[in-house]
Amino acid sequence: MEADNATGISEFLLLGLSGEPELQPIIFGLFLCMYLITVLGNLLIILAVSSDSHLHTPMYFFLATLSIADICFTSTTIPKMLWNIQTQSQVITYAGCLTQMYFFLIFGDCDDLLLTVMAYDRFVAICHPLHYTVIMNPRLCGLLVLVSWVISVLNSLLQSLMVLRLSFRAKVEIPHFFCEFNQVVGQACSDTFLNDMVMYFGIVLLGGAPLAGILYSYSKIVSSIRRISSAQGKYKAFST
Repeated sequence: MEADNATGISEFLLLGLSGEPELQPIIFGLFLCMYLITVLGNLLIILAVSSDSHLHTPMYFFLATLSIADICFTSTTIPKMLWNIQTQSQVITYAGCLTQMYFFLIFGDCDDLLLTVMAYDRFVAICHPLHYTVIMNPRLCGLLVLVSWVISVLNSLLQSLMVLRLSFRAKVEIPHFFCEFNQVVGQACSDTFLNDMVMYFGIVLLGGAPLAGILYSYSKIVSSIRRISSAQGKYKAFST
């Protein structure tokens, strides 16, 4: 089929998890329950942190921010999937697919970065407890969260803009229940070498670096706890 430039005439078909009609109600019910539990659980965390002054600490501030990102992360994909099952439609517009990818990358990247920030917070709390309140001051906490969001937005914007240069067929079938970035790029008719390089760079930068930071923080935490001689001291460090 002749390739058309994806400027609004292309439509994407989300094939979903299964094409069996009898499985659709089961999938719908399962994902609806998981989505409601995820949203409700994270809302309760946000409510608890905001309403209890004893939880106004860096750790719970980061946890509440992570809960917001988690709600947004699941909301970019699951509602559209549920709507498609309910309406028995697989169609998502080109603009809708690009928007879904954009927000999915933002909140996914932000999740990773916030987990790294939380690991650093616990590293300071356990390895440098006497300087914790000085190091993890409100200004630094706000700056860490802001930087996490800014990096996530910039990376997502770059990745999404790179998709605009690609051409697609009139109809594109995506073997997934949402517009997963790699799947969409793989369906392009034009050369995707530059897109692949930018994508792999983003994976290394926003996947490898946070993972290394988390592993380093917790390795130092475990090492510090093992050096504590008293059982009570170890228990207190673990509870922290």
